[in-house]
Amino acid sequence: MPDYMFLLESRLSPEQRAAMMRVQELSAALGFNVYLTGGTVRDLITGASLRDLDFSVEGNPSRIARELEKGGAKVLVEDEKYRHVEVLFAGDCEGSISAARDDYYVRPGTRPEIRWSTIMEDLRRRDFSLNAIAISLNPASRGLLLDPTNGLSDIEHGEVRALSIHSFTNQPVRLLRLLRFAARMGFKVEQRTQEWFDLAIERNLQHSIEPEGAGTELQAVAREERPSVVFKAWEEAKLLEVINPLLAKKHPDYDAINRLMKVREDLFTAGFRPRLATPMLLAILGRLKDRELSHALSRAGFRAAEMEVALTFEEKALAAQKELAGKKMQAPVDAYRFLERLPLEQMAYLLAESNNSGALSKIRAYLHKWRPIRNGLPQAANELEALGMARGEKFDQIVEQVFAMQLTGRGKTPEEREKILRKLSGIKEQPKKKEKEKKPSKSAAKAHAHAAAAVTAAAHQKHAAAKADAHHAAKAKVAPARAASRAAAPKAHASHAGGAKKKHHR
Repeated sequence: MPDYMFLLESRLSPEQRAAMMRVQELSAALGFNVYLTGGTVRDLITGASLRDLDFSVEGNPSRIARELEKGGAKVLVEDEKYRHVEVLFAGDCEGSISAARDDYYVRPGTRPEIRWSTIMEDLRRRDFSLNAIAISLNPASRGLLLDPTNGLSDIEHGEVRALSIHSFTNQPVRLLRLLRFAARMGFKVEQRTQEWFDLAIERNLQHSIEPEGAGTELQAVAREERPSVVFKAWEEAKLLEVINPLLAKKHPDYDAINRLMKVREDLFTAGFRPRLATPMLLAILGRLKDRELSHALSRAGFRAAEMEVALTFEEKALAAQKELAGKKMQAPVDAYRFLERLPLEQMAYLLAESNNSGALSKIRAYLHKWRPIRNGLPQAANELEALGMARGEKFDQIVEQVFAMQLTGRGKTPEEREKILRKLSGIKEQPKKKEKEKKPSKSAAKAHAHAAAAVTAAAHQKHAAAKADAHHAAKAKVAPARAASRAAAPKAHASHAGGAKKKHHR
């Protein structure tokens, strides 16, 4: 059996791991059995990214939520009727904690009676087998996989299988959900489930889907990594009008969806884990006018505060763009600090929809240049400490000044950074000490003397050889001269004799 706990922990982010450990600790302290369930386990098995942590407890999760709030977590939604709590843990890690329950139907299609139950009963009452799997987080069975409906086999075969013939009758919203899971995962619908689906459509059960249920599915698609494939599956099955008749008429804005999907990939590459539910929802409904958009959100069951966030989102993003492109943000360090505080959703929206080159260039520089420089700033701090400056308020100020300079292209090399750090800190470079001349040892002196003698002897030999060569050369020059003079002497004697004879004859 695979070690699911090791597999899970190896794929969790540090924030998710910390959240899981905290929920484990609180559940144990309160005497609750706790399990990872649903989408978390499904995505773990299929290799998909683990976006949320879904916990189920055999007890009341509100008590856990209160303790989590004391540690800084934020409760986003709390449904006391179903004992379901959605939580934002530290590090923007989202999750949910639900009480294990069993839904009892007096007859198919009626509202269920809720009964608090064990984890096994909770798994069996779920919609599809691939969502009816859990991993125990309890000390005695930590890492144990619970799969009462054989969902693991369906995942391996790439099928979505409903757990009951009354699945769509009891909850017609599962018609939308079935196509969403199949489209997202690239799975086929199991044969018998397809027959139940077709029968439900023939009976027009899709028209009995409550608007709030359809709105929940709309919000779920806005959090999907590939919303387009889900909407096309709904359109093909003629279920989009269940979400909103006007949306079915005008169609989702697929171009805007695709632009935002590309931005999401860029943000992943830059090291972010973006949650783009609000801008994606606006992209989906991008063809609707303002009044139509407001009506669509109201029909989908959005609360007043949620509608306010969605309807004012674009205005806030454009205001941020105006400020980013203004004169106050000319210095890279000022633009960096502004973008560090800007919500990631607004940044993504501007990257997808804005034509302001000034703002876009700063956002791209922040993602791909400035943040890597910031991540390397501890090196500059270590270098400053190595120069002899103690850590403290002034130390931190100097490091921040170095960062501001690096954003402008200065201080790229260690040598440049050292000069900057010395100048800012006032630490001067110590003068180099002159080395004293060392007296040679006796052995070294003897060796030196021998070497000098050898050099001198070689010089004498060279001088003697040069002198001998010069002597031979001089002799060689003198010999021909003497020979020439000897040859010229008889002639001179002869001429002298001839002259004497002529004189004597005269």
